[in-house]
Amino acid sequence: MSSYREPSFQDRTAAAARAKQKALELLRSKPAVDPAVLEERRKAAEARDKALAEERAAKAEAAAAAKAEKAALKQAEAERKAEEQAALDAAAALKEVRLTPPSAAEMKAARDARYAARKARK
Repeated sequence: MSSYREPSFQDRTAAAARAKQKALELLRSKPAVDPAVLEERRKAAEARDKALAEERAAKAEAAAAAKAEKAALKQAEAERKAEEQAALDAAAALKEVRLTPPSAAEMKAARDARYAARKARK
């Protein structure tokens, strides 16, 4: 059995050159791609790109519609809350008016109105 012999620098460069030459021969022996096949590949790529662009546009449109719907719902909720608050404020004001005792001037005006109504009936 022979012992292992370390390859020299010249051996390694020669092996690399042979490998490079073999790769070049394989590349040169490869047949050229048919122009019809290339055109078909190009059209397929264009169709794929167009479909992706349409899909992105549809997603963007859907996102914009969802955002607009969300804004409309938020606006409607804000309006509903404002109406509820206005109703609560009106109810509180009415309650305050009812609970506040009439002033002397208001009592005199009510008494005068009753007196005038009694006079008008006679």
